[in-house]
Amino acid sequence: MAVYKHSVSLEEDKCKGCTTCLKHCPTESIRIRDGRAVINSDVCIDCGECIRVCPHKAKKAIFDKLEDISPWYKWRIALPPPSLYGQFENLDDVDYVLQGLLDCGFNEVFEVARAAEIVTDYTRRYMRKKDIPRPVISSACPTIVRLIRLRFPYLCDNVIPMLPPVEVASRMAKEEALKKHPELKEDEICTVFISPCPAKASYVKNGISQNRSSIDYVVSMSEMYFKLIGAMKAEHTPAVSSETGTIGISWASSGGEASALFNDRYLAADGIDNAIKVLDQIETGNFPKLEFVELNACPGGCVGGAVTVENPYIAKVRLQSLRRYLPVSRNRVDDTGEPSDVPDEIMLGSPITYAPAMRLNANRGIAMQMMSDIEKIDQLLPEIDCGSCGAPTCRAFAEDVVKGEAKVEECVVYMRERLHELLNKQKEGKS
Repeated sequence: MAVYKHSVSLEEDKCKGCTTCLKHCPTESIRIRDGRAVINSDVCIDCGECIRVCPHKAKKAIFDKLEDISPWYKWRIALPPPSLYGQFENLDDVDYVLQGLLDCGFNEVFEVARAAEIVTDYTRRYMRKKDIPRPVISSACPTIVRLIRLRFPYLCDNVIPMLPPVEVASRMAKEEALKKHPELKEDEICTVFISPCPAKASYVKNGISQNRSSIDYVVSMSEMYFKLIGAMKAEHTPAVSSETGTIGISWASSGGEASALFNDRYLAADGIDNAIKVLDQIETGNFPKLEFVELNACPGGCVGGAVTVENPYIAKVRLQSLRRYLPVSRNRVDDTGEPSDVPDEIMLGSPITYAPAMRLNANRGIAMQMMSDIEKIDQLLPEIDCGSCGAPTCRAFAEDVVKGEAKVEECVVYMRERLHELLNKQKEGKS
């Protein structure tokens, strides 16, 4: 199995071992060892929760820098997501942002929202198929896709086998550039995505379901924001260049993707804890009538990414104002085609598959015995989930003990109770 390349990392010199990240990690991938946090890369889903909550700023997201872009590339295309537009106060025209990107040194700008509108149309067509698992789960959030692959094997087939808008945007941008500029070679064009979260940077590094990403660089939205503030000049009216509508802009906020499908039987949830609850309920069959599920790991949707600048709910209101005078969509595909008429370049080359990183052992018999041992140790523990042992819960600590990664004596509450028992026995013996 290929090693998964992450975009969330730890700066050990800043970590105080305070257990804040430990208690907020949704997949229990963090432990405190020798006074420092340790991230289990096999289980981490790059949701960025540890980045949000760390009081010492010891967690960081790894992105490319603009200065890292190779001078070999003659044509640099910026891929701004719609969540970028919500970061700016008093913005009444998206074109100011697009012109600002050009002034920052890009040769061209291709809005991810354009691709989102196209993906919306093809999703609507795909959902007319009668033989697909329902509810259909969006593949737009890479954190959710990785979470399903690790933890929800029976829902892998429910994930729509379609490329996310950012990938479609990159491919479309390169194709259009080659047509407009035949003097360019394919390897002289690069796309640079402005990401609101570390998960999308990880997606570019790893691809999705054996599909290699065509995006060449991923820069942080927070870094790009401050460069744009200096480049955007409100006194100069920018050229009209935006090619997106209400549907594309709406993808930045939770519910925007699902509501554009013209199907009332949908569910949209944001925040990683809420997403996990929804997936649990889908797996147990609690939502039998749902047609489509949109899940965003970040609060509020992509506007709440870990490396955004603005409060997600303020950004959401700003986007609502921007959408007010836009057409519904500026990028439509013929919606009269057959359900199977979704181009191959939009679909994944292979389906989403289960990646069992959380199982105890590949051997079923050994795994069952380990499970039994975990139950026995768990019964000895105080069930207060204090985190003093370096694990997020008593149950997780019991698993660590069985795996040989910790010793039961590291539970201070358990050892205190044992000490009291020994002292009481000594007193009884003397009496």
